[in-house]
Amino acid sequence: MPRYSRSQLAAIALLLDEDEEIYERRRQWVHNAWRKREEEGEFLATGDTFKTISFSFRLGHTTVHEIVNETCKIIVETLMEEMLPRPTTEMWLSIANYFYTNWNFPNCLGAIDGKHVTIQAPANSGSMYFNYKKTYSIVLLALVDANYNFIAVSVGSYGKNSDGGIFANSNLFKALERGTLSVPTAAPLDEAFPLKPYMMRPYPGRNLDVSKRIFNYRLSRARRIVENAFGLLAQKFRIYFRTIQAKPENVDHMILSTLILHNFIKKHDNDTYLHEIRIKEVANESGDILRHLPLQGGNATNEAFMTRELFKNYFNSEAGWLDGQETRI
Repeated sequence: MPRYSRSQLAAIALLLDEDEEIYERRRQWVHNAWRKREEEGEFLATGDTFKTISFSFRLGHTTVHEIVNETCKIIVETLMEEMLPRPTTEMWLSIANYFYTNWNFPNCLGAIDGKHVTIQAPANSGSMYFNYKKTYSIVLLALVDANYNFIAVSVGSYGKNSDGGIFANSNLFKALERGTLSVPTAAPLDEAFPLKPYMMRPYPGRNLDVSKRIFNYRLSRARRIVENAFGLLAQKFRIYFRTIQAKPENVDHMILSTLILHNFIKKHDNDTYLHEIRIKEVANESGDILRHLPLQGGNATNEAFMTRELFKNYFNSEAGWLDGQETRI
């Protein structure tokens, strides 16, 4: 099977089989569990159409649909809590320490970005999923740690919500606004997100002084982690290279499954995973496959502006200076 080693497949199969009740309840009609996992993995990993896979495995088109949908649901039910757990204070502190040590960005609990995942036009949906690129899509928002792991995600927003409502209506935003994530954050962003005390975005404009350009460089340096993570995801799961032909609720499970499996493979086979894929190349490719959110406005508070100024001053101070940064602006 492409894009998975046998050890990775065996580990995933073992974990899925641990929940006997779910396994028996949802898949009584499955006679060859390993074969079914291969079919589901073929769809996510290669991005082949259901028609192509049904021909390859000599199964009916409807049967392949059922196998993929059922297996994705089981992956989410069985592995979500382990691979995408609700972060604890200790986890946040560890993430912040890694960001500071490896990317020289203090008090950072992750980099946030959002992408449009292209889908076929859902029946009777009108313009709900129709986005600014004139395609139909579901939105994936993700917070990524300094080692390319997905740590908090929001899947399923309508593609048409390109006016700032995508992020504002997400569970991730609500948790940040309510302060329920245990530790204050300063997540690096691009212009697609509003400036908040807990989320930093670049200084706008071209005629910026050196100190602001240095801040923008340091922010961009930390933020590219999330772009690289999306690149890795798209390279491993070629489903993102095609228009996904499924109902929106099933697409949500497919997307979540790829995020969970991404974290799972990195946890158990990180060196091989990163060695197989050239990170610098996949970041650029992901921008063509997973569309960016459009630029969004929003009125920033004085506290948000002051927080950005504090970071700017730190990055330009002796304590926060990074050798060579002045040559990269």
